[in-house]
Formats: sequence, C-alpha cells, structure tokens
Amino acid sequence: MADAIERAKAILNEFKGDSYAYGLDVLGQVGPFTAGLGKRAMFVGPVQFEWFTPLKDRVLGYLKDAGVEVVDIATSAGPNAPVVDVYRLHSHIMHKKPDVCVVMDGGSGIDAVKCAATLATLGDITPEIEPFFGVGKVTEICQNAGGRKIMPVVAIMTAASSGAHLTKYSNITDPIAGQKKLIVDDAITPPKCIFDYAVTATQPLSLTQDGGLDGIAHCLEVYYGATGAAEPRAREVCEVALDLIIPALTEVMANPKDPQARLKLGLGTDLGGYAIMIGGTSGAHLNSFSLVDVLSHGRACAVMNPYYTVFFAPAIEDKLRVVGAIYKKHGYITENLDALEGRALGVAVAQGMINLSKAINFPTCLSVVPGISESHLDRCLTAAKNPQLDMKLRNMPVPLHAGLVDEYMGPILRAAWTEDFELIKSMA
Repeated sequence: MADAIERAKAILNEFKGDSYAYGLDVLGQVGPFTAGLGKRAMFVGPVQFEWFTPLKDRVLGYLKDAGVEVVDIATSAGPNAPVVDVYRLHSHIMHKKPDVCVVMDGGSGIDAVKCAATLATLGDITPEIEPFFGVGKVTEICQNAGGRKIMPVVAIMTAASSGAHLTKYSNITDPIAGQKKLIVDDAITPPKCIFDYAVTATQPLSLTQDGGLDGIAHCLEVYYGATGAAEPRAREVCEVALDLIIPALTEVMANPKDPQARLKLGLGTDLGGYAIMIGGTSGAHLNSFSLVDVLSHGRACAVMNPYYTVFFAPAIEDKLRVVGAIYKKHGYITENLDALEGRALGVAVAQGMINLSKAINFPTCLSVVPGISESHLDRCLTAAKNPQLDMKLRNMPVPLHAGLVDEYMGPILRAAWTEDFELIKSMA
C-alpha cells in the first residue's frame, strides 16, 4: 500500500505542481495562495453549520495573516449545486466586488462558485448560465470578448469525492426539472487548490462513502473509454486509485478518524479528479444527472456502473482484467478471471462492484432507492438525447448516439432497476 501512496503522490505532483497543496495539515497554504491572486476575497462555505465554524475561523485567520481582506462571507450552495444558489453567489460577487473567491466545501459548493465566478466575469455578455453548458463554451465566449479571464477561485476541498477543486467541470442542477447539466471548460479550473485530507473526518460517514464511490466511478469510466496515447496513463491512475479507495472505504467505516484511511481516500479520489482531466466519464455519470432528486451523485454512479460494465464488456476485456484483479485482491471477486472472457468476464467484475457496495451498505439496484419511480428511467433516457450531454454517449467504449439510446440504454436501466444482468442487450 505504501507503493500505491507514493505512486499517487507522484502523479498528483506531475498533474498540478505547486498550484496544489494536498495531504495532512496543509490548510495554512490558503493564505499565500490567495494573496498571490488578489487582496480582496469573498469567502464561501457552509457557514450555517456549527461544525464548520472552527474551519472557517482557521481559514479567515490564515487569510488575515497573509494580508488578504475578506470583504464578504457567503453561505455555500446546497447539494448538487442548485441553479438558484449560483445566482445568489453571483449577486454577492457583483455587490461586494472581490478580486478572488475562496470556497471551502465539497464538490457542489465548489462547482457553484466556479459557475458564479464565470457569470460574474461574463454576465454583461450573457446574463444567464445556460450558454456555458457543454464543452468549451466558456472559453469561446471569453475569446470573443477579447480574451477575458475568469475571476480566480481558490478551491478548498472538504470531502474526498468529485475532484471539483482540481478540474474543468462544474455540475449545476435545475431542481424543478430534476436535471443536472455540465460545464466542461479549462477556463473554469481553479488556479489554486487545497485539500487537507484530515478535514474530511469532520464530514458525515455517508458523504465520505459517496465521495469514495464517485472517485472510483471517475477512474473506471475514464479508463473504460480511454484510447491511444491516453490509455496507459488512464490505466495507471485507475489501478492506483482503486487500490487506495477500495480498502479505505471499509477501513473508514471501522474507524472514521483513521488518518491513513483518510489519506488513501483523499489521494484516490484526487486521482479520480485527474482522470476526468485526461478523459471523460460516460453512462453512469450521465444517468446520475437525472437521479439527483433521489440519489447522491456518488451513490447513483455506484449503482449504475456495474450494469454499464456488463454492456461494455466485449469491447474492454483487457481493461476488465486490470480492474477485476484489484477487486479480487481486496476480496470482492472469487472467480478465476483468467478463465472468463467477454460478457461473462463483465458479469464477474460487475458482481465484484456490487459486493463492495453491499459491504458499505450502498444500494445495488434502483428499485430499492427511497422515493424513486420508473418515471426516473424515462427521465434518464430523455436526458441522454440532450445534445449538451452528448459527450457522455461518445465517451463510452461502446459509443451510442441519440438514436440508439432507447434500444441499448433502456435495457441497461431496466437491468439496474431489477439487478438482473440478463436484461442488458449487447451490441452486435
């Protein structure tokens, strides 16, 4: 395991260099990081919660020591970054006029600030966020506006999960429609980021588990779809991340304060953030966007990925042997994978994923999720045909387009509803 930890650190250092402070007890870097970007800061976090007060006070102290004036303190966004919170945070920025935003939260809070900072920069051109959704749209608008730069964000992650502090992604939700949409653009990547893994021990265990499975989903989906020059790096990232996250998920259940478990989860999920900068997620992430009203993001991806694994299996046998070996190493697969191929290999690996979910008391099929209905399956299919989310279909190792969604994604969703792999229809 020490080897996996050192390999993870080497990858992260290569990825982010001195723009990223990570590990145990690194929170103090927020002062110099922020001072290098501006002298007037807006601080955003879940300030309404008592547990957050000591963290907030530490950050404010570090900013003061670095000569940064905090001109505003705003309450962070709710789960899944509702669009109303983006506009609320944008209003704070426009009225208080900070040079830089400092956000300390999980992925949803960071995503909302990234989007609000984008709107504050480009609001005179487009006063709504809809034009930002998709791939490269923010950069296009910036270039057409004479090369504008998005207001800088210092992102302090508090939950081992989405990699939002590291990445070009911002997931924003319309709660009325029950649909999440995605901005994918290098222009919104935070120029400075911090993750003190010790801070994750302040979060509920369920949030830790959600984040761990989200990290696994990032690595799996990117590796499954990786081709050409990106494939060797995607494999290394996936191997190391899974080898860290899978055992840590049960270790942290046994002892939520275990610093080594927190270190492994932090490093592993950060590698998941790196993964989605070198490749794209696919089916499970796409479907999770339509399940936001009944499942957390990590939980939705954990439910869906085994079923996509079976669907993809004939096209990714070599990759499934790599992934399956790690699940087998940690006791979640008992079969001899060398004796299996094609769909049978996919079923064995998928069952290993389900066994891990059972071990941490996660749902393994959609029908057991409180509040869900079969109308959610229709919502998933409708969303998959939205051109703004087409990247997820194309990232699949078995690519789909809108015309094939009902024929092939429909049976995957039905299988996930019933936990029946037999319902999945393989492409000829």
